[in-house]
Amino acid sequence: MTNQVQHFYVETLGCPKNQVDSDKLIGTLLADGMLPTDSAGDADLVVVNTCAFIDEARRESIDTILSLDGQRKETSRLVVTGCMAERYGQELADELPEVDLVAGFGVPVHTPAAKKLIPVGSAPIPLLDLLNLPRPKSLSPWAYVKIAEGCDRNCGFCAIPSFRGPQRSRDVSSILAEVEQLQAREIVLVAQDLASYGKDRPTELGAGSIVSLVREVSKMVERTRLLYLYPSDLSDALIDAICDTGVPYFDLSLQHVSKPLLRRMRRWGDGQRFLNRISDIRSREPDAAFRSNFIVGYPGETEEDHDQLLSFVEQAQLDWCGFFAYSPEDGTYAVDLDGQVPEGLMRERLLELSEMQDNITARRRDDLIGRTLNVLVDEPGEARSHREAPEIDGIIEVPQDLAVGEFYDVEITSAMGPDLIAISAT
Repeated sequence: MTNQVQHFYVETLGCPKNQVDSDKLIGTLLADGMLPTDSAGDADLVVVNTCAFIDEARRESIDTILSLDGQRKETSRLVVTGCMAERYGQELADELPEVDLVAGFGVPVHTPAAKKLIPVGSAPIPLLDLLNLPRPKSLSPWAYVKIAEGCDRNCGFCAIPSFRGPQRSRDVSSILAEVEQLQAREIVLVAQDLASYGKDRPTELGAGSIVSLVREVSKMVERTRLLYLYPSDLSDALIDAICDTGVPYFDLSLQHVSKPLLRRMRRWGDGQRFLNRISDIRSREPDAAFRSNFIVGYPGETEEDHDQLLSFVEQAQLDWCGFFAYSPEDGTYAVDLDGQVPEGLMRERLLELSEMQDNITARRRDDLIGRTLNVLVDEPGEARSHREAPEIDGIIEVPQDLAVGEFYDVEITSAMGPDLIAISAT
């Protein structure tokens, strides 16, 4: 062991939930006396927090691991954690001799048998469930807060429950303490199944605990935003709570609209139910913004199913949509289903939907020209209103002299696709 200060570098891949895990890992490393660096080549400890949701994400994770191995210094330690470590721990350790340690959060540690580990700090990678670890103050005016880990659902395409486990909701007090610690102006609540928060602990947290949590968080910060809402749990009380925060932004996990295909996905709902709910929300809050994601090419998807999705996208006029090609995942219900959709056809359907939604998003952005919006400045010249979630939606370009971390009224003067341009309102 050396008394010289050690430095760490963390690379985060995947979703906002992974970013929260990285923030908590960073907090732990800082508490252990290590210091961050922006260069993997200067780090004594290089950590890759991986994503394993679909095949494309796994390839990106492997490429990143190999790239950082080429950049790091010889005496450093390369550690792989996150979803790939949890799902494929021993396999990664066996197949990637470049890696010194494979350590999922709260699961067994794997090391390549032939490698001698290089000591770094007194506790370089703790074997911990990171849900309730402290985090450093947010470096931006907004921050993600994970309120639960795991998922109790059985969606046919998703392997997350197999390696993240069943849902585990946090105590309200620990969540509020983290919100206070972050000192952010906007808090973005995330989980694998956000609206189900508290259902695993009904006696302790109470029925409808997501509603009370949203209301408590909104007392502490100017903006509270929710991501990943399963449609069957979008109750009237939750809709009211979201609208009351002043951020009527609804990120609905719909996945498809064809009823037979949704049942094949082991999902609830259908297109008409979804349209009715969206219409109901708009009648309560005309300024509500909507985002959703859809899987294209799930086994058994017919031309009729695809046409239903096209029709829904046109009727729903959502602000933001993501479309993803179906990815077969080991251990899921769908991996052995018949009716696999050819890749070429899947790509055609993706392109058709994406082009339609790009036009819808552009029109909805054009409709905002001339309006005055209240925005939070994230960084010099870049801001967001309630319509834009950080990192995933468009932005609003604002004058460079508007202070980061402050709210301003701005007038929208033009639009460029998903992005808006604004001047200070008089």
